[in-house]
Amino acid sequence: MTAAPEGPGGTVGAIAIEDEKTIRRASMAAAVGNVAEWYDFGIYSYLAAIALDRVFFPEAGSWAPVLTLATFAAAFLVRPLGGFILGPLGDRIGRTRVLSATVLLMAGATLLLGLVPSYGTIGIAAPLIVLFIRMLQGFSAGGEYAGALTLVAEYAPDRRRGFFGSWLEFGTLVGYTLGAGISALLITVLPQDDLLAWGWRIPFMIALPVGAVGIYLRLRLEETPAFRQLMRRSPAMATMSLRRMFRVLLTKHRSEAWIAGGLVIAWNVTNYVLTNYVPTYLTGTLPSHGVTGTSESVSSTLQVIVMIAMLAVILFVGKLSDRIGRKPILLTGSLLLVVAGLPSVWLLRHGLAGQVAGLFIMGFTLLCFAAVTPSTLPALFPTFIRYGSLSIIFNIFVSAFAGTAPTVIGVAVTGTGNLDWPGYYLIGAGVIGLLATLSLKEPAGRALPGSAPLASTSELLTPDQATGGVPVEDPSAR
Repeated sequence: MTAAPEGPGGTVGAIAIEDEKTIRRASMAAAVGNVAEWYDFGIYSYLAAIALDRVFFPEAGSWAPVLTLATFAAAFLVRPLGGFILGPLGDRIGRTRVLSATVLLMAGATLLLGLVPSYGTIGIAAPLIVLFIRMLQGFSAGGEYAGALTLVAEYAPDRRRGFFGSWLEFGTLVGYTLGAGISALLITVLPQDDLLAWGWRIPFMIALPVGAVGIYLRLRLEETPAFRQLMRRSPAMATMSLRRMFRVLLTKHRSEAWIAGGLVIAWNVTNYVLTNYVPTYLTGTLPSHGVTGTSESVSSTLQVIVMIAMLAVILFVGKLSDRIGRKPILLTGSLLLVVAGLPSVWLLRHGLAGQVAGLFIMGFTLLCFAAVTPSTLPALFPTFIRYGSLSIIFNIFVSAFAGTAPTVIGVAVTGTGNLDWPGYYLIGAGVIGLLATLSLKEPAGRALPGSAPLASTSELLTPDQATGGVPVEDPSAR
């Protein structure tokens, strides 16, 4: 790979070339690591209304699901702390080292969660231990996702960043699907007494081998082209203080920070309503309000079907964004939230057919964000503050508005008896997404700020394709 030097935050003129195999290996390492991270993080929510509320909060009555979701939300209290520490660290010592550590921490914490004794064995200590472990998971997640975004974006060629970025969410969906699928299998094959006694622990135990694969792949990667460029031209950036990073972010990239925050809200509110609240809504909330819901096994199966459908098309949507741009797809998702957010919730209360339709509407809406936001957010910030800025912004907005959504919605529904609260939340997220997308400058096809324009060896013209018989080595000359 070659690149001309540049000053911090500027854009280099010379095109950098990265080997195609290396780019694909980096995308695979990020995606597989994401499988491990979000399998670990997500299985708690799938088991919340199925077993964990009875294992850790058996005396809470109708508030047991809410307390279980509140423990889930506790992880988001420390996600910003993880972002504050791990993000800037990734801008100093490199992306791959920090990302290997986040997978290790998440896998270890998840394994411990599967070993916690029940409330019936050690009393109030059980949910307190779970709370602490969830905070460890939140700390890890605080450095994971923004780092994975950064890694993939900095390895992906400019003209194919949407496609490679969608691989990251492909990994996330595989992780969630794996968690939901294992949960559904356990519910189907185990009697409820066995599920509550020991069966719920199995998904947490699987975290260790899944995490080990992610760690192995990430440790084999060298640093990203953009980070290597940064260290060559300005090695002093490795000692940049957190205060300075904040000053640069708040003085020179304030509008980009707000745009990123708005996209994070729209994307992640949709995500956590679908994957974390809807299972509880269908199996617990609706029946407790005299409305026909569904069984735990059917709810888990429906989640798996929706996730598999998203997996089937997410890479195509990411590739499409390289052709038509990110903004049209983000606008589609935001408008769908505003127009269809409430109807999709109404459909969940109208039998199996309505539940399938409602879940697919939510799933398609989520797809619009999941396929293109991973390639959109890193393009908002320059290399020397990219990991830290994304970690801080992503986690603050996720923690404040998205990760807490299941708990807030659960409290609102329980307190008011109004079953439409999930729809109101989705509409609000859609309005915020619209405002952010309209303020966004189209990033598709452009070099990342602070980096050389990046292409892969597969994009170079071969001599027999060159104009006038002269081999062309500069992909921009096409």
